[in-house]
Amino acid sequence: MDNLSRRGLLAGAGALVAAGTVGAPTASARPVRAAALPATKRFKMSATTNEFFRHKPLWGPTVMQSMAFDTPNNRIFTGQLRSGTPANSGDLTLSQLNFSGTVVGHMYLTGFGHAVSIGVEAVGGTSYLWTETDVDTTNGRGRQIARFPWQNGATLNKDSASLKKWKPVANGSVFTPAVDQRYGRIGVRHSLSDGMHINVYSLAAAAAGDYSTVLASFKQPDLTPGIDFQGWALYGSYAYFWEGEAYPGEPDETKANSKLWCYDINQGKIVDSFLTLAGKSLTYREAEGMAVYGSIDATARLYFGFASGVTGDRRANFFYRNTLV
Repeated sequence: MDNLSRRGLLAGAGALVAAGTVGAPTASARPVRAAALPATKRFKMSATTNEFFRHKPLWGPTVMQSMAFDTPNNRIFTGQLRSGTPANSGDLTLSQLNFSGTVVGHMYLTGFGHAVSIGVEAVGGTSYLWTETDVDTTNGRGRQIARFPWQNGATLNKDSASLKKWKPVANGSVFTPAVDQRYGRIGVRHSLSDGMHINVYSLAAAAAGDYSTVLASFKQPDLTPGIDFQGWALYGSYAYFWEGEAYPGEPDETKANSKLWCYDINQGKIVDSFLTLAGKSLTYREAEGMAVYGSIDATARLYFGFASGVTGDRRANFFYRNTLV
């Protein structure tokens, strides 16, 4: 869940300056390129819903917050708040799943953030995770982004040797990443004084600590007022957003408010949206997590998730769209 306005969280004004906290700071960002992203196809929000798996336990019993796919290595990762720690501590649990939804590994992150969005970058057979880090305990969100190799069973903190971290926007806050593996880009969502913004960078440059060239930059569009923001993803020249809240009681599709949004980065506007009833019979059914799988259009899928179950035994549920227009 990521409803910062409801929690009264404030962020300072931002400047497009890259300031790496590991290694030498990078140069100030050059002007954003106009319509710099080559036009691509987009996922159709009202396309047929496909179920991937439902009601699967993660390593921890809390609500799934995010998901990400290592497409070349066919791995799934999820993020959630660590059970037994305060929500503002930034302590997270990551799970690795196979494509049947079975947990095959885990990691713990101490003092990182909320895991509204995570990303994965495949380097050969190694999965590099992208997350927020350096939690601000006043809001439970990360003040920087981080990259590190998956290490099954390990516990990392913000100063771990395997971790590289950066603050791409000097005066930004509430950072979360999303990796577009197909097109080799990373998006960095962050808060400025007038709301949430997203910058798009080369993934290779970002991994090397170079945030000096902003490929695209935009303010996140207004979604449904008062409904929790639950995830986002990048694919080509489009950004996707996911929102929704849990059922207030027993499953009731008339109370469903889970909505998918598609934003054309080059045109600077919402071009599609759809209120989905996927998983309408799930208990609790809170929208949580969004990610893209696929290395070509023919295999591309836009995944969106729900948390289900009861307190102390929350489960993960994955659905997807795969129609491109």
